[in-house]
Amino acid sequence: MANNQQAGPRIGAVVKDMKTDRFGVVMGTIGGLIQLRPISGGRSWEAEPDGIEVLSSRQELTVRLAALNAESRRGV
Repeated sequence: MANNQQAGPRIGAVVKDMKTDRFGVVMGTIGGLIQLRPISGGRSWEAEPDGIEVLSSRQELTVRLAALNAESRRGV
C-alpha cells in the first residue's frame, strides 16, 4: 500500500540549507529537490532533502528577527 503522506518539511517552514549555510522558506518540491527562497525575498534555490535542517520554533524566530534587523539596517 502506498504512503500518501508528503515527506520532508511543510511549505512555509524555515530551514537551513546545510550545503550553502543559508536559511530559506520552503516553497515546494520539484524533481525530488526542495525549493527555497530567502526569508526576506530574493532569488530562490533548490536543495537536496537530506541536506536541509528544519528549524525549531525558537530558531525560526531568531532567524526571522535577524532578517528583519538586516532589512532595517539597509533601509528596506
